[in-house]
Amino acid sequence: MTSGRPPGGGSRCTDVFLWYDMCRDSACFLTMKETDLEAVATAVQRVAGMLQRPDQLDKVEQYRRREARKKASVEARLKAAIQSQLDGVRTGLSQLHNALNDVKDIQQSLADVSKDWRQSINTIESLKDVKDAVVQHSQLAAAVENLKNIFSVPEIVRETQDLIEQGALLQAHRKLMDLECSRDGLMCEQYRMDSGNKRDMTLIHDYFGSTQMLSDELAKQLWMVLQRSLVTVRRDPTLLVSVVRIIEREEKIDRRILDRKKQTGFVPPGRPKNWREKMFTILDRTVTTRIEGTQADTRESDKMWLVRHLEIIRKYVLDDLIIAKNLMVQCFPPHYEIFKNLLSMYHQALSTRMQDLASEDLEANEIVSLLTWVLNTYTSAEMMGNVELAPEVDVSALEPLLSSNVVSELLDTYMSTLTSNIIAWLRKALETDKKDWSKETEPEADQDGYYQTTLPAIVFQMFEQNLQVAAQISEDLKTKVLILCLQQMNSFLSRYKDEAQLYKEEHLRNRQHPHCYVQYMIAIINNCQTFKESIVSLKRKYLKPEEEGPCLSQSSMDGILDAIAKEGCSSLLEEVFLDLEQHLNELMTKKWLLGSNAVDIICVTVEDYFNDFAKIKKPYKKRMTAEAHRRVVVEYLRAVMQKRISFRSAEERKEGAEKMVREAEQLRFLFRKLASGFGEDADGHCDTIVAVAEVIKLTDPSLLYLEVSTLVSKYPDIRDDHIGALLAVRGDASRDMKQTIMETLEQGPMQASPNYVPIFREIVVPSLNVAKLLK
Repeated sequence: MTSGRPPGGGSRCTDVFLWYDMCRDSACFLTMKETDLEAVATAVQRVAGMLQRPDQLDKVEQYRRREARKKASVEARLKAAIQSQLDGVRTGLSQLHNALNDVKDIQQSLADVSKDWRQSINTIESLKDVKDAVVQHSQLAAAVENLKNIFSVPEIVRETQDLIEQGALLQAHRKLMDLECSRDGLMCEQYRMDSGNKRDMTLIHDYFGSTQMLSDELAKQLWMVLQRSLVTVRRDPTLLVSVVRIIEREEKIDRRILDRKKQTGFVPPGRPKNWREKMFTILDRTVTTRIEGTQADTRESDKMWLVRHLEIIRKYVLDDLIIAKNLMVQCFPPHYEIFKNLLSMYHQALSTRMQDLASEDLEANEIVSLLTWVLNTYTSAEMMGNVELAPEVDVSALEPLLSSNVVSELLDTYMSTLTSNIIAWLRKALETDKKDWSKETEPEADQDGYYQTTLPAIVFQMFEQNLQVAAQISEDLKTKVLILCLQQMNSFLSRYKDEAQLYKEEHLRNRQHPHCYVQYMIAIINNCQTFKESIVSLKRKYLKPEEEGPCLSQSSMDGILDAIAKEGCSSLLEEVFLDLEQHLNELMTKKWLLGSNAVDIICVTVEDYFNDFAKIKKPYKKRMTAEAHRRVVVEYLRAVMQKRISFRSAEERKEGAEKMVREAEQLRFLFRKLASGFGEDADGHCDTIVAVAEVIKLTDPSLLYLEVSTLVSKYPDIRDDHIGALLAVRGDASRDMKQTIMETLEQGPMQASPNYVPIFREIVVPSLNVAKLLK
């Protein structure tokens, strides 16, 4: 083993290599030793794995041959790898040797060049006069070459001016290019010879001063053609092509001059012209002016000014883009992407115009027109989605004309204005309907003959119009408008209810006015059903089932409408019973017993009224008929309980009871007739009169308790004061009998069946009469 320093002896280089070889041999020896130990350990593990069972000893020879084959294979691969590496090292050494020889040759050549250069310095110094002469010769040659042009400048200027005025733009530009070339050549040479000589540069510039004027004049002509490019491309496309060719020439000259600037630092006056950039600026300005110039009217002169304005814009933009796609692209080089640029210009100009319109104080209908155009028309087949613009125009790639914030502000303004308008429209519609209630003529009838007013049709026509408009903008706005309509409908119905109540009260103060009170009250009742059906129809048409929530629930409105209809039916029945009051007061009196025809008049009066009530729609008419039936029977029973008569004999009781039964049958027949179309049981209430008549008709007082018990079992809401009044009407029950019946009935109160409808509950027996009955 060697120490950390190389051993002494011999030259220093040899010592270093010897020391290096010894260290390498030592490292290799240590590495090989470690590798051998690791290989032995691995072999032991593998042998141990192979010989774990006694029967595996028979295969030892087989294992030995297999391992020998593997070892031979590995050694062969290792030898091949080492041989490959040795070949690579040999090649590398050969290339390094060649490179060393090349470096020595280059070094010698550089030394020779340096020697020659030092010897030629003096020679170069002596040629300075020749160099100056060459530069001067070059300048003079340029002057001689441009001499003809220099002397002909005034003439060329006049010719160029004439060509511009004649519209020969290509020829004019050719002469302008000659003038500019002469000027730029002279100025460039002057700049190279003496860049600080401003006087000569100014002299050349002034001599060619008309050149810039001609350039500006030609540019004006070009811009005029470009401003009318959509017209020119149809009438004289050659002229537009000439303009584009001139612009392309100028672009090439600009590029050439900018490249020369990097070498000489000189840029001619007026360069770069950037006419291509100016061309797109002119086109952009033209598009903006065309969009802004389409507004022909104002709100003061035409209420539909915005609709007309937007329609003109739609037509102009569509026509212009179709022309650009089909004709203009043929006049411009492909790399100009003229259609793409024009599309972008139109889109930006439209966006700016829509922003300006949105910032104005628009009315609700104008907001709708603007949003419909921006959100729907713009991308529809009527405009950007037109088949003639496909596939160059992809509507899905177009940016919105208005930002979402601006759209939201417009929608908020629209909803606020619409809310105020709907409230005003509903109030006006109700006021108009109220005026009709006082007319001397009957209201109109629908196709089924039911009275109605125009109020529901007006209200829902207004709702329909606003919903149709909102649906053109978006589904979300349509839902919001529907919610608004239903909310305002709720408030409107409350006012409608109040007005109907005032109408009733006004009539009760003077029953002669209004003349057609009954008919218009019927129309109000029918309107409630129409409102219900219209609300359902509106929601079914404009609302998906999954969108309906608590805010759109119909129960609240149905409740108000039912209350209006119920109050209307009650007021009509009140009208009937005011006319019946005199005849109802005759019931169960001496006059009645002696042969009054009060019930006949009651039946005729009720039937007459219900002929008018036939104009009421079925749901309310059915309810009203049942209520009239109940109230007539209640009034009849009230007449019994008020003890207007007390029968003095069995004959009178029999006669009175039979009359009651006959009148009950009369009433039964009447209400059967009135309820014939409803399938209702018209017998139940009249049976009460018959049951009471049976108690009065009873001839054997000893059976009175049994008869009264039967009556109480049928009608559990009958009270003791009712029984007392009924016994008083009989006129033959003793005080003890009355007391016994009362006490017995109080001991076992009857339970009402679930389907029983109370009829005696609202019949009040005067307390004075009850006290007398118990004496």
